[in-house]
Order: sequence, then C-alpha cells, then structure tokens
Amino acid sequence: MPTSAEAAACAEVLVRHQHLHATVLTPSGQWRVQHRADSPVQLLYGPTAMVNLAAQIQHRIRAPRNHTR
Repeated sequence: MPTSAEAAACAEVLVRHQHLHATVLTPSGQWRVQHRADSPVQLLYGPTAMVNLAAQIQHRIRAPRNHTR
C-alpha cells in the first residue's frame, strides 16, 4: 500500500508536467484533484487512489497511438 509521501510525490509530478491542473491533500486524507482549470474538483480517498490515478494517466500517455492518415 502506498504511503502519503509516495502519493504526494505522484501528485507533484502530475501537476509539474501539466497532466493535472491542481492537487490538494486535505487534513482528512482526501485528495482534491482538478484535471483542468475549468473542470470540477474530483475527490480521491487516500494515497492508493492518488497512485492509481497516476498509473492511469501514465498508461494513457504511454499507450501507443493509432496513426492513421
């Protein structure tokens, strides 16, 4: 199970590389995540959810794309 520090590192990298607009860890351990400046805030519950989101984004950006012309 990921730690809060690992989740925070994932969140920081996702924001720095502009894969997410913002992330905030609340005192209750929830993550508030905003994908774009104009998108609604998503709540994630705990470090595992943040790490899972990072994995989903990584999979999406690394997936081969179909280049048709």
